[in-house]
Amino acid sequence: MSALELKIPPPLVAAVTALLMWLVSRIAPVVRYEIPARNAVALGFVAAGLVIGISGVVTFWRAKTTVNPLKPQSTSSLVSWGIYRVTRNPMYLGFLLALSGWAASLASPIALLLLPGFVLYIHLFQIVPEERALTSLFGDEFLAYKSRSRRWL
Repeated sequence: MSALELKIPPPLVAAVTALLMWLVSRIAPVVRYEIPARNAVALGFVAAGLVIGISGVVTFWRAKTTVNPLKPQSTSSLVSWGIYRVTRNPMYLGFLLALSGWAASLASPIALLLLPGFVLYIHLFQIVPEERALTSLFGDEFLAYKSRSRRWL
């Protein structure tokens, strides 16, 4: 297991990414773009991210399983209903959408470049270890769920 796997809480990764996006937008303010209704677009992305992310948390609470992303081995049940029929990772998708809204608000193409970094970090150090743990816990049931659902969208 990599030294970074399941070590940094994804909300902290999202917050650091948001801060870095803000910093690069201030360091290179000359590089900007304008889109019509930029703030409405930004708000739409953030709202969608919140709805999707909170749906994931609420579904876990209803299933009475852990929402702690640092301890996937503590999962008590495989959740494959609700928002989890559409995406296996609604909380991470929610963060990505909110960060996309933040990038739109900043109007910085350089800030946009940090989004793939967020996705890569979450994929390598959070999702892959989580899926390894879920395969160990739920075996064929998780593999079947994995084959009929998408990781992000």
